[in-house]
Formats: sequence, C-alpha cells, structure tokens
Amino acid sequence: MTDDATSLLPSDEPIQYLAPDGSVVADFDHLGLTPDDLVGMYRDIVRTRTLDTLAISLQRQGQLGVWASARGQEGAQVGIAWAMGLRDWAFPSYREHGITTVRGVPFAALLKQYKGTWMGLYDPHEHQVAPHSIPIATHLLHAVGYAKAAALSGDDLVTLAFIGNGGTSEGDFHEALNYAAVWNAPTVFVIQNNQYAISETNEHQCVAPSLAHKGIGYGVRSFSVDGNDVVASFAVASEAIESARAGEGPALIEAHTYRMQPHTTADDDTRYRPPEELAEWLERCPLDRIELYLRSQGLADDTLCDEIRAEAQAEAAEVRAEVLAAGPEPIEALFDNVYVEPPASLLEQRAAVLERLQEVHA
Repeated sequence: MTDDATSLLPSDEPIQYLAPDGSVVADFDHLGLTPDDLVGMYRDIVRTRTLDTLAISLQRQGQLGVWASARGQEGAQVGIAWAMGLRDWAFPSYREHGITTVRGVPFAALLKQYKGTWMGLYDPHEHQVAPHSIPIATHLLHAVGYAKAAALSGDDLVTLAFIGNGGTSEGDFHEALNYAAVWNAPTVFVIQNNQYAISETNEHQCVAPSLAHKGIGYGVRSFSVDGNDVVASFAVASEAIESARAGEGPALIEAHTYRMQPHTTADDDTRYRPPEELAEWLERCPLDRIELYLRSQGLADDTLCDEIRAEAQAEAAEVRAEVLAAGPEPIEALFDNVYVEPPASLLEQRAAVLERLQEVHA
C-alpha cells in the first residue's frame, strides 16, 4: 500500500476527547470551543432528547403513524451539526433529529409529516436541510449532485450525507462514494454506526474491518470517531468539512454510537438484543458524558442543568400543542409546489379536484 493510500485509512481506535465519565482523555484547546459553545452543545443534546421523547409519547397516543428515535445518537449528530457552516447543507435520513434541531428546522413540522397531515412543512433553503429520506441511501446521490453543482457555480458550500449501518450495503451508497471521489465533490458522508441494521448486527451484514474502511476502495479519506463524544464528533467533522471545502475531496466519517430505542416504534428490539448490551451502552450515554464534563470544569451546576431541562420541556409542550391541533393542509396545496409555471394539464386537474370537493360538500 502506498503512502497516499495509507493516508485514507481511519484510526485504529475511534477518536475520542471525553471518556464516558466526562474526564478529558485528549486536550482539545486547539478546537477553539468556548465554554458557551460547550454549554450550547449540551443544551442541544437535551433539546433533541426531550423532543424525541415527546415524539415517542405522541406515537404511543396514536398521534403519529411511526417514529424512529435518535436517543443515544445525539452526541454525534449535535457535534457534527455544530461543525457545519451556515451555508453547508445536510441531507438526512430518517433519524437525524439532532441535525435538524440544531439547524433550526421546526420540530412540529417533522411530527406533522409523521402524523400524516402534510409533507414538506419547512423550507429546505431556509435551514439548508433537505427533506428527510425514508428510502435507504437514495439521498446520498442527491447530496453529491448538489455539492458538485455548487462547486461548478463557485459556491464553497459542503454537503453532509447521513446514513445508518444497513444503508452502507445499498448500491446507492457505493455509487455516491464513487461519484464523489471521481468528481472531487465536497461531500462528507456520515455513517451513524448504532450497532444495528434494523435487527442485524454489523457482523451479519458487513465483514470489513470497520464501516469506515468502505471509503478506501473509492479513494475517499475515512475517519473513525466515538459518536457518543460530542467534542470528538465536532473535531472530526470540522476537519472533514474544511478539507472538502478546500477542494481536497470527499470524506467518510464512521461515528460509533448506539440506538437506545427500538429501530422504530413498530419494532420489538427485545427479540434480537440482550438487555445487558443496552445497560453497557447506557454507561456511555452522550448526554451524561458532556454533563459530567461541564460539571467537572465548573461550567454547569444543578441550577443551569435544571434550567436547560425546563426550557426543553417548555419547547416540547409548545410542539405537542401544535401537533395535537394540526389538521390537513388545503387540498389545493397539492398542486402549488410542482411547477414554477404550472402546465395547462395540472391546472385542469386542480380545477377538477376542487370542483369535485365542492360537489361532495354541497
């Protein structure tokens, strides 16, 4: 293997700055994170977990059709979101609630989609967040295409494409990596290795040394990071993003984390994972880790932590009220965002639908 090829390899062990007990295992003063930044990351993790818990509750009450929880994965998502520039774009899968929360996407808009009242209730261009992708890995190609188009137009934005374990076995994942490398597209691929591809362990769906190694065959520089360490996630994402922005090519990040809830609310995870495994990963909780660090450094105390939790609960209460009150959007909105200049055929369909509705309600 050449020196250049060796440089593509991820580290032998996931990069880590904070141990599970909140102690510092590697100095990170060079990252330039201020005390306010670190408290802000903690606040966003608390917000994400609180809103995610609300969504599970609403689904159990019959308000949502289904929900894919991000509990346990907030550290990687929040850290990476904090590393993104304002003009950078996120292309999420269906579990990136930490990304969307940090980027300012209204959480109620996401829940209304899962409630089925309407789709696309936020402007992607306002938050630089593409619509959540339910199909597995198809959005990775969109991220690469958007990044290459931006580069050709002289825009220095970077796109971040998020995928889970199982998605790395999809053809679209490999095609996206190859296109990004060949086109030198400024795209950072983020694999959230939550240890499962739905109910299958990594060992049953991948025999590579790590998921990060999948980038090497395409000439993509790869990173391995402790995804439950929000500081390490920020550090690795910052390096990958700025490298891509500088024209040095795409990157692949494997964030080692854990899905503390079932795959979705329709899943029974007790059928395939032992309780002792969950207990082990609870000791590595990303929320507890950053809180323990902040307390040890005198940056947080009971008063601040209680205040942040209260703020998150108040936000959740507002979201809950909005979702409970949500009804379907006007039916004519189906036709409003299809074309800039609607063709005659679409206008005819719109008129026919409205006429039929008037007949039904007459």
